[in-house]
Amino acid sequence: MSTADQTQLEQIKQFTTVVADTGDFATLKQFAPRDATTNPSLILKAALMPEYAFILEKAIKDNQGKAAGSQLVSRVMDDLLILFGTEILKIVPGRVSTETDANLSFDTAALVAKGRHFIDLYAKQGIGRERILVKIASTWEGIRAAEVLQREGINCNLTLLFSLAQAIACAEANVKLISPFVGRIMDWYKAKEKKDFAPAEDPGVKSVQEIYAYYKKFDYATEVMGASFRNVGEILELAGCDLLTISPALLAELQKGTAPVVRKLSPEIARASSLEKTPLDEKKFRWLFNESAMATEKTAEGIRLFNADAMKLEQFIAAKL
Repeated sequence: MSTADQTQLEQIKQFTTVVADTGDFATLKQFAPRDATTNPSLILKAALMPEYAFILEKAIKDNQGKAAGSQLVSRVMDDLLILFGTEILKIVPGRVSTETDANLSFDTAALVAKGRHFIDLYAKQGIGRERILVKIASTWEGIRAAEVLQREGINCNLTLLFSLAQAIACAEANVKLISPFVGRIMDWYKAKEKKDFAPAEDPGVKSVQEIYAYYKKFDYATEVMGASFRNVGEILELAGCDLLTISPALLAELQKGTAPVVRKLSPEIARASSLEKTPLDEKKFRWLFNESAMATEKTAEGIRLFNADAMKLEQFIAAKL
């Protein structure tokens, strides 16, 4: 099949793994991504849909009589995440990312315990750890938790990542995968500078290009998955990135588009970059992270937003108990 006969989605899949950013099974069947990723906001949205009521009902039924009050809500919440992940894995051939509690983002020990717990819950559903990515916010504490989990063979996806400092710390911790947030970076600069950005000049796109170049130049095995896109232009500028996680609306646009897709990122191009290696300890990480107003603000805001949606989901569950 020539490029002219292929949709842009088909073309991108030739050099980038496409991941669906959704908890909606119908979408997964429509776009046939290899992997899928969820977060509290996406699970909340899916849990409110009548067609997925059976998942919540099962999570409640399986936990009734085993706990009470907030402990029961917490058990149901964890089971709900794992049951959604289990259903998703019946559709996608690859992996699913399941997000840890946002309110644990600064507690390394609690994040390690939660990651192990998720793997145990998936094992009870007959799903091996090789198909799971435990999703953790890219705080210093989150990166340290991921380092521990990775040593145990539990793969992690470090999310809410907005800076090269966060990316380097993840790579040095041997994290399996990172999710730099393209659109949210662009949102910040758009609000700050009161202007729009062409895709090639998009600060979010440039951030991922820099991270990808750093990883490939210095032979880090950590996978780069661009996330949080605002338009198709951002996605096309990152064609060739290891993975891209894309919302249903933008997947639909790519499926309609037929213009040729040019590979923009490759290990060969990356190795020619002028980036220099930056070893990081905790003090250096915290300083470089603090130096980026965008990264500190967007990471904090992201944790707050995910926590707010998790609390809404908890309230929704509590009302059903």
